[in-house]
Amino acid sequence: MNAPNWQAAFSAVVSLPDADGTALLPGPSSVTEFLVLVLPGFSQLCLAALIEPLRLANSLTRSTMFAWKLISLDGNPVGCASGLTVGVSGSLDAAKGILPNVSLVLCAGENVERHGGAELRRSLRRMVRAKVPIYALGTATWLLAEAAVLRDARCTIHWGRMAALAERFEELAVEDALFVRDGQIVTCAGEFAAFDLAMDLVHKRDGGSLAARICQHVAADRWRDGASCQAAPPGLRYNAAGKRLLPIIKLMEATLEDPLSLEEISRSVAISRRQIERLFERHLARTPFQHYVALRLTKARQLIELTDMQIMDVAVACGFVSSSHFSKTFRDHFGMLPSELRMLDRA
Repeated sequence: MNAPNWQAAFSAVVSLPDADGTALLPGPSSVTEFLVLVLPGFSQLCLAALIEPLRLANSLTRSTMFAWKLISLDGNPVGCASGLTVGVSGSLDAAKGILPNVSLVLCAGENVERHGGAELRRSLRRMVRAKVPIYALGTATWLLAEAAVLRDARCTIHWGRMAALAERFEELAVEDALFVRDGQIVTCAGEFAAFDLAMDLVHKRDGGSLAARICQHVAADRWRDGASCQAAPPGLRYNAAGKRLLPIIKLMEATLEDPLSLEEISRSVAISRRQIERLFERHLARTPFQHYVALRLTKARQLIELTDMQIMDVAVACGFVSSSHFSKTFRDHFGMLPSELRMLDRA
């Protein structure tokens, strides 16, 4: 498909009628256009969380604020993680002619390492040199890192890959965030965080009024700021306890390799040791030490499953001074030894 056909396809996007019957907002004069490259194993939830708010923005304004087309690497339909297959409008190669004029969205999911390849890496490098805006959703940040286009950029990825990304690409400034903007590249944790990114796009285009109406339409009371911590325990993000607990948890997450004592944490956050203990017991039903160890073990599991690091190196990276202590603690928490998990993952 050549570039004029792609442009015609974009211009043919038609807004749906307003669903709730309320007064419609005046439409904008320009269109923000996306090519969405879906890779095998992508998250359907992530894709819908990004596209549906943009569709509603068009519907509620009776205009085309946003336009998008799905593409794949080879132009063939793509299977998502849930087993469903989605059709696409063409291949990445066929769409290259118009990419300087639109944004590229990479939507990846499971086994992302298997779906890159030299040609995609070359394409991504060319797009970055051409100043194409790129959005990486879910695990797609991994593809950008493999293509060496992130350099020392700030970025994020789904929390299940965060530790592995930071270990594999040490030059990256990996943040626990819903989405991160750094120059022409935006990285997003995916899943429901894609909704927050979409709402941020709407808000930047048309302000808070339209964004609030979209939230009302999808029965969401708010959208989250991109800097919000994606790994925050449920229920803490918006209450008073969360304002005191989340800085402590973020400090723990930043010091997994060299764990701090509770006294050191207390001094850093200016909250007494006893207050910290009460906060964890009341709101997380565990001690600060138990939560710290759980964070370290979660990182260890990611490294075992997603990297080729030696078990002892994993133990050291997660703050354990001996492999025997690490193995026992890991088995008590996950029901198997680190070596058994490595064997299971490679089976």
